[in-house]
Amino acid sequence: ELSVREWAVLEYLLHHAARVVSKQQIIDAILPWGNDLTLNAVEVYISRLRLKIGEAGVTIRTIRGFGYMLELA
Repeated sequence: ELSVREWAVLEYLLHHAARVVSKQQIIDAILPWGNDLTLNAVEVYISRLRLKIGEAGVTIRTIRGFGYMLELA
């Protein structure tokens, strides 16, 4: 099971699969009205997603200094 925000992050990554997206791009996409969400919170959601979807053949790769990229097996 995914939380609402975890699902939103995953959906954004799926729409941008094979492209690097920054933490700020993720925040802007899932909270367009300026609600508070920190860059560290994005890291937490990514970590949780990795644990939950790892067995499904989906990998979230960290591109150091740039962001994240979704890779489908």
